[in-house]
Amino acid sequence: MNIPEVTDVDMAFGLINNMGLPPYDTIPEEFKHGQTKWNKLVVDLFFIGLKSLTLHPKEGVDKDKAWRHVQALLRSMSSKHEHKDAGVSYLMSQYFEDAEWEANEFTP
Repeated sequence: MNIPEVTDVDMAFGLINNMGLPPYDTIPEEFKHGQTKWNKLVVDLFFIGLKSLTLHPKEGVDKDKAWRHVQALLRSMSSKHEHKDAGVSYLMSQYFEDAEWEANEFTP
């Protein structure tokens, strides 16, 4: 799998050009409507943070490279939130077989 290289600058400021984010019209509908485990993970990660995370990469996927790509895309300001949520969720489903996580407790 071809995962884009993410620099430390990309990690700090997000990917300016959304490198590797699938075009919105190519993302399967279930990811656009927040109906997958991956959407839940992205929402927890983006909005409240995680206490713990264990990722199980698919065969041939460099877990660290894939995770850096996901994080840099989430930090990007170059796309609408709906596109970012759906696209990153879809990419995670392509990079990883499974994930277990514990979200931070939300206190308003």
